[in-house]
Amino acid sequence: MALFGKKKEKEAPVAVETKTAPAAKPSLTAPRSATSAIIRPRVTEKAAILTEKNVYAFEVRRDATKHEIKDAVKALYNVTPLRVRVVNKEPRHFMSRMRGRDTMEHGMRKAYVYLKKGDRIELV
Repeated sequence: MALFGKKKEKEAPVAVETKTAPAAKPSLTAPRSATSAIIRPRVTEKAAILTEKNVYAFEVRRDATKHEIKDAVKALYNVTPLRVRVVNKEPRHFMSRMRGRDTMEHGMRKAYVYLKKGDRIELV
């Protein structure tokens, strides 16, 4: 019983397996167009006053970014925004005046788009 016995014959070299990158998982979201960030223009008294200052208000998707909104305005209205400001309006619960019931006002995401002097957007 020897610790150091005969040398074993060299085994045949084993082929090295190359690892391939895993295939990309299919996305669960549908591909978006450039204009899908904007839901609708916001037509309110405040928005009408802001249009005199070249600021336009839009309702936008919850997950829309400022860059997506800017690209959507370029594609839809052929104007280049100087700045885009985004406001998240949280939903709120309040008591109805008519029936005294708890009512809910839905939340939304608004975007204020600033244009340079001379540019206009015709909403109506």
